[in-house]
Amino acid sequence: MKTIDCAMRLARRVSSSKLITAAVLAVLLTQVIGIAQDDPPVFPGLIQLPADFVSEGIAVGNRHTFYVGSYLPPRLGQILAGDLRTGTLSELVPPSGRMAVGMKVDPRTNFLFVAGGTSGGGTVYDASTGAEVGFYPFLLPGGQIVNDVVVAHDAAYFTVSTGPFLVRLALEPNGQPGTAETIPLPPNFGMRGNCTVGPAAATGNGIAATADGKYLIVDHTGEGRLYLLDTATLIPIPIEVTGGDFAGSNPLCGADGLLLDGTTLYVVQCCARLNRVAVVELSPDHLSGFITRYITEPFASNPAVKVPTTIAEFGSSLYAVTFGEAPPTPDFVVRLSK
Repeated sequence: MKTIDCAMRLARRVSSSKLITAAVLAVLLTQVIGIAQDDPPVFPGLIQLPADFVSEGIAVGNRHTFYVGSYLPPRLGQILAGDLRTGTLSELVPPSGRMAVGMKVDPRTNFLFVAGGTSGGGTVYDASTGAEVGFYPFLLPGGQIVNDVVVAHDAAYFTVSTGPFLVRLALEPNGQPGTAETIPLPPNFGMRGNCTVGPAAATGNGIAATADGKYLIVDHTGEGRLYLLDTATLIPIPIEVTGGDFAGSNPLCGADGLLLDGTTLYVVQCCARLNRVAVVELSPDHLSGFITRYITEPFASNPAVKVPTTIAEFGSSLYAVTFGEAPPTPDFVVRLSK
């Protein structure tokens, strides 16, 4: 009889334990579902920027942090830091009065390099705190537009979209900025191109570097062409590009921001209302390329995200920033599939 009683008590304990466990699991599951419902979307496809921001450049830094800059009043020079995972934004740098155009992060120092537009120079910020590391004047303010920047191993290179110049800001082995020098380019980088769409007056614009830092690729917006520069000589050599529809009479009219991923070059074609990213597969020596396709969505179907300007990458995605052109129409950060 005692054996039977013990068995019955054990059975009741096991049954009670199962009921308690089930109840606890039910509560936990309800909490998890509630949290999931309250969470913002993970890596949203569109991140809306403030209505009066007027963006141009974008960079991706540590983890899933991104940065965008404003180049017109009332937020002239303001830089926002955002989270690609959640879409949240916060101010990194208050309006400085200097344009914030193209930008890149150097992971060695977590410094943010920013092309300064009509300021004639570039600014380096601490991407964690927003503190200004230094402002580097390259050209007289108001005369030229310092447009974009790329960071290589031993220097940051800045394009000038209104004259035949390239700027090299030397970097120490630990990534600390040094001295700057202005490099003259051939006369065509100070001349209008023959594209029939896009701003023919714009010259050197987007810039990218190979992973080893030995070569640069620069686009000439008005010509719709690409150039390869050996960083040892900085002499531009035309890249022969074929394929595509040659909208505007040349391969890449309206070319703006560039992103190089191995031998795949992504070229934003913005200003001609082309609203797309051309995908160019380059040869191993980077002296020729073939346009394999165009990324047109969501630009073609969503009228709110016209005029992409520059791009960055995170994982298997590209992120373009748009220029609304007509405030208070907001700009967006737009996620694209490679």
